[in-house]
Amino acid sequence: MARLKITLTRSPIGAKPAHRKTVRALGLRKMHQSVVKNDDPAIRGMIRSITHMVEYEEMK
Repeated sequence: MARLKITLTRSPIGAKPAHRKTVRALGLRKMHQSVVKNDDPAIRGMIRSITHMVEYEEMK
């Protein structure tokens, strides 16, 4: 199964509350922190809603 490495690149301070909740739901707490998640539609949708705040890459 493919995995995604997600990194928080912009601070959620000043962002919409829904975006801040999405960042927390992904498990991101600090700037430049990375988490590895399974690649599924739910995670892709979360990333799509906050693309301006995160970077992601596919891992094998």
